[in-house]
Amino acid sequence: MRKYTFLFSLAAVFFISCKSDKKNKTEVVELTVLEKVANAHGFEKWNNLKELEFTFNVDRDTTHYERSWIWNTRTNEVTAMSATDTITYNRKSVDSLSMKTDGGFINDKYWFLAPYNLIWDKDNFTFEHTTEAVAPISNTPMQKLTIVYGSEGGYTPGDAYDFYFGDDHLIKEWVFRKGNATEPSTMTTWEDYLDADGLKIARMHKNKEGNFKLYFTNIKTVTE
Repeated sequence: MRKYTFLFSLAAVFFISCKSDKKNKTEVVELTVLEKVANAHGFEKWNNLKELEFTFNVDRDTTHYERSWIWNTRTNEVTAMSATDTITYNRKSVDSLSMKTDGGFINDKYWFLAPYNLIWDKDNFTFEHTTEAVAPISNTPMQKLTIVYGSEGGYTPGDAYDFYFGDDHLIKEWVFRKGNATEPSTMTTWEDYLDADGLKIARMHKNKEGNFKLYFTNIKTVTE
């Protein structure tokens, strides 16, 4: 009886040890660069959000333009507010009347939450990661992530974006290249970060010459 008890105990210890080793191995999951950049900007907090409000502003030379958005992230209802109109629609049923407004929302939301689109859109683009690059505005050594969207679907198919960031994976500069052109269409900084219930938002984007500013105000979040 003692012999069997000893063998059973030994087998139990072996089983627990194997189970523990297996658990330790499965816990080590290397994140992709897309996930690292998204998480650095608070993507893991996104599911806590119920509603998001922000105003999109553009200053070009002496002109100013702005429009505001309220987005119910659970129902996908969007309210657009400009100097002339207030329009509410649902992104689940965009029609010919709301398509122009939705195109504006997609543009403004992309500037606002581009790091999250690295996860949301990952099946729609190819990407390349370079660990040693030079940021185009500051001429500072940084990492570079290039994504190129597919040629079909969306409002601007085939476009490319170059994200520049440091070891903290927070974006510092980016380049937009329409239709994956060689030359930049737009090139700005990412700065003045705000922590809004865990979401890290770059409120200010400036070009190299200083005559263009795109920025966000009236940022409000509603969480559970």
